[in-house]
Amino acid sequence: MTAIPEQPYSPSGPRVDSTRGPLSGVTAFRAPAFRAPAFRAPVFRAPAPRGPLSPAPVSRGRTAGPLRDALALTALPLVAVLVLPAAFAGGGTRRWFGGRAENHRAEAQAAKDAAAAAFYELDTAQRDLRISIETITAVDGSPAARRAVADFEALGRRIDEASHTYIEAVDAHDLDRDDLDASTASRARTELTAAKGELDRVKRELDRFTDGLGPLLGKAETQLARLAPAVERARQALLAASNALDAARAAGLRADDLAARLAALSPELTRLNQGAGQHGVPQTLERAERVIRQAEAIRAEADRLPEQAAETGRRLVSLRTRAQALTTRSEQVEPVLSELRRRFSAACWQDLQGVPDVAAENVRQAESKLAEAGTARDEQRWADATALLSTVRALLNTTDEAVSAAGDRLRQLNAVQKDPEQEIERTRFAIRDAQRLAMAGRHTPDPRHAHPLDDAVARLERAVTGLEDRHPDYWHFLTETEAVRRSVAEVVALIREERGGSTG
Repeated sequence: MTAIPEQPYSPSGPRVDSTRGPLSGVTAFRAPAFRAPAFRAPVFRAPAPRGPLSPAPVSRGRTAGPLRDALALTALPLVAVLVLPAAFAGGGTRRWFGGRAENHRAEAQAAKDAAAAAFYELDTAQRDLRISIETITAVDGSPAARRAVADFEALGRRIDEASHTYIEAVDAHDLDRDDLDASTASRARTELTAAKGELDRVKRELDRFTDGLGPLLGKAETQLARLAPAVERARQALLAASNALDAARAAGLRADDLAARLAALSPELTRLNQGAGQHGVPQTLERAERVIRQAEAIRAEADRLPEQAAETGRRLVSLRTRAQALTTRSEQVEPVLSELRRRFSAACWQDLQGVPDVAAENVRQAESKLAEAGTARDEQRWADATALLSTVRALLNTTDEAVSAAGDRLRQLNAVQKDPEQEIERTRFAIRDAQRLAMAGRHTPDPRHAHPLDDAVARLERAVTGLEDRHPDYWHFLTETEAVRRSVAEVVALIREERGGSTG
């Protein structure tokens, strides 16, 4: 019998293109091809030739066996001559029934497939990590982020080295060769296994590095998540400000200052539309928040503008009325001063001599500022109008106090001249009340409390004695009793503070 040898089957292993891709320029490879089982041709048996001259079959007896064997032996060389050339017509040189070389070839191919899978996993992980690093660098410029970038670059060099070792091992051995011997296949398996081990080690380093990026990546992703909503809020705030400004203009208000402020935000909107890729995520977030604040302020002022215009008009009318009333009251100061001069000593009214002139000047200035405020209102310069009206209010308040002071002085002096005992008793009661508080729970008073109270008693006695003069200074008496009551009140506050602290 003659066996037809196997035809060689050449599976295609992963072909690595070393000219492309981020991992040392390697991006693509073909998965190991399916290895089909070897084809085995059927075995043919050559029948013994039969012809017209062949003897007729004989019975299955003892004499038939030797004749059949002799015919088979005679035909065997002829069959071998016919079959053997066909058996080698395929050109293959492999052994018919496998052997050590085929076993080593299979092991090397398995090592090659495993290394290719490790290479693919490392390439995928590096691509994912690169995206994370780009996310961090787009958001975070801290020293920690810069260190992460530097570490990633160093790790990339390690990945390049491991990938280069793998590519060299793949390119160095053609596992599809028909004449692959066992030693070459074994060497290929060893180198590919070593390359896979290096790829696995680098992959573990990359995984540990990725785990360490968790805090930085989380912070970056949080800021990126805030970016789009912040930019959208800024756009909506600008739109709301523009709509409020249009409404104010529709009401007949120019609002030129608000329009100028809104126009100044136009470049900021342009930068927001350009995106964080050009200006950076932190800068874009900060710009969006600033635009939101300014736009909301413009919108609020535009919404208040009609009410502000009405309020400005009301304040103008009110302050003009008040200025006119103060003009009338200031004319009454001179008669009051005249009575003070006639009935009391000079010390009682000397400080009020300039009140009429001060009142008249203040009223004149107030009326001038009111005219300017009216002009500013007509020109819709609301800030100027508001400032002028505040100045008018201050002038009128000062004038009111001065004019009132003259009348109040006359009333106070009349009261003390008529009955000084009321003022004296009021002051003595304050002193006695403070003395009782100072002695509460003590046999002797604290010198810090006793001395100020003794001084207050002495000052009151001197003030009362001053009333016995021929022309008493009632105003000095009133100011002195007021000063005594203030000093006594300070002692009372000190005692209560000390006792409240000790109780606590």
